[in-house]
Amino acid sequence: MQWRSIVVGLVVLRLSFSCVIWLAFGLGPNVSWGFNFPLSFSLHKLDLLFGDEKGTDPRRNSWSQRVHVHRHEEVATTCAKVGEGSPERSYLSFFDSNRDEYSRRYSSFPDTLKAKMKDMAKEMFYFGYDNYMKYAFPEDELNPIDCEGRGPDVLNPSNININDVLGNYSLTLIDTLDTLLVLGNVTEFQKAVKLVIDTVSFDKDSTVQVFEANIRILGSLISSHILLTDPKHPFGKVDYEGYDNELLHLAHDLAVRLLPAFENTLTGIPYPRVNLKTGVPPDSINETCTAGAGSLLVEFGILSRLIGDSTFEWVARRAVRALWSLRSNETGLLGNVVNIQTGQWVGKQSGLGAGMDSFYEYLLKSYILFGEKEDHRMFQDSYESIQNHMRRGRESCNEGEGDPPLYVNVNMFSGEIMNTWIDSLQAFFPGLQVLNGDVDNAICLHAFYYAIWKRFGALPERYNWQLQAPDVLFYPLRPELVESTYLLYQATKNPFYLHVGMDILQSLEKNAKVKCGYATLHHVVDKSKEDRMESFFLSETCKYLYLLFDEDNPLHKSDNKYIFTTEGHIVPIDKRFREKQWDDEFPCEEAVLAEQKPNNRKPPPSNNSNCNRIPEERRYTLPLKSVYMRQIDHMVGLF
Repeated sequence: MQWRSIVVGLVVLRLSFSCVIWLAFGLGPNVSWGFNFPLSFSLHKLDLLFGDEKGTDPRRNSWSQRVHVHRHEEVATTCAKVGEGSPERSYLSFFDSNRDEYSRRYSSFPDTLKAKMKDMAKEMFYFGYDNYMKYAFPEDELNPIDCEGRGPDVLNPSNININDVLGNYSLTLIDTLDTLLVLGNVTEFQKAVKLVIDTVSFDKDSTVQVFEANIRILGSLISSHILLTDPKHPFGKVDYEGYDNELLHLAHDLAVRLLPAFENTLTGIPYPRVNLKTGVPPDSINETCTAGAGSLLVEFGILSRLIGDSTFEWVARRAVRALWSLRSNETGLLGNVVNIQTGQWVGKQSGLGAGMDSFYEYLLKSYILFGEKEDHRMFQDSYESIQNHMRRGRESCNEGEGDPPLYVNVNMFSGEIMNTWIDSLQAFFPGLQVLNGDVDNAICLHAFYYAIWKRFGALPERYNWQLQAPDVLFYPLRPELVESTYLLYQATKNPFYLHVGMDILQSLEKNAKVKCGYATLHHVVDKSKEDRMESFFLSETCKYLYLLFDEDNPLHKSDNKYIFTTEGHIVPIDKRFREKQWDDEFPCEEAVLAEQKPNNRKPPPSNNSNCNRIPEERRYTLPLKSVYMRQIDHMVGLF
């Protein structure tokens, strides 16, 4: 009898061990380990993610479910079959239940609710702006919890998280100027302009990041100057007697102080930081990110064409060309960190988020503004490489089998996946896809980020799509998802995007509002906060939210067309920016174009609208079918 007990015990132990393995490695239902983050993976899945089989097109395979395609290759039945005579059923059928719940929630948005959300966005802006002016001006930022101002960290120069951005030049006031016009407050705009003219100087012993000073300060000064002097007056008569181009002079002064970053660099790629008084610091590093060095052309180019001095556009365009020349011959991709002296890639990750994002954005927007064919060619070749090597998931956004499209971080030389996270900055990309006319892909990627927002009431700085959990937990009130939501609504007029904007607005009001403003979320799960309100919250996040709900805004009614810089500053598409007041001093443009692989693409009209690419009937249905919305919600752990 004893031996029988031993045998039974061994059998039970074996079955228990098999059950544990079955559960833990994704062969059974998801298992949750705290925070409701489902753990569903297998060792084989990881092999598939990081080492694509030869002959397999990664775009046609799932990025989360591909393991199921191979797990049962050698057996006669699959998970999708319920019996020998049963018809095949897609795993998507799991998400086909209750599909009408999405239509019921998102298919309409009353005008009264739209007006309420517009007022709510306006109140959000003024709560932050008025408290900045009351408690923080002339310092750079508002600490909204303690109701104090914040400037550079002079006691700790190595604190680049603060010092890269804050230059002791009233950052928030400058960055917010054109938002005041968007909200229709001409009186406060004029008052703020006069304050900037009377109080701001760039003759400061401040070491700042070239990229941040360019997009936040230089871009706003140029935008506000153009709006002040625009003869078409889209916001009404906003100029005032006595304005003598002072904002343009300030912009020129700042740009001159940034120019030393382009000196003494063997590649033409600029140093990442300059001291506004003394130039490049002696201990400056020789490494910079692609976005930081390659996202200067819009602001520098407009400045050059406004003042008739080619210097600024020339150095910015030289940097873009230098980066472009370093792309991989195999994939056409660029890395994210480069040595400005040797041209060697220090960071070989290629993605759409931090370190890369606005590089792609400014290739397209430079073409829209300046009409240079070179910019269009570089953007289209970049977009093709992105689609070929970063995009995973089913081929079509709104049709077919497999996982929804997702853009992953890959090695610039091989195209192999480097990690399993995406970051919140990548949420800008659907908006760029809209500008490029690829609205279907924009719809799908936006839906994935919106699902993450619904899960946490914010976007974590990094989200691990494999573990369905945040890797980096803070959210500094970034605007990228709101920006893409606004642009998708302009392209489709689908009420779904008004609901997205309302969710974002209400989440911010609930989770980020504090005594004197809106605070960075330190932790998107427990909603703990940091005492900081970055300037882009007022210059971008609030601006896009307000515009989303303001159908009658002058920007939407004007005969002129506008684009937004990467910091959300308004720039008209103007024939002035297509004209140069100098001979073409950019050498080798034809050589640069000739180096690129030939194709038969014709550049589209650079001021053409792509809004009509969505069929009329789809403006009254969900932008993404309910089955796919439910699938995405499941994939981020919403149910």
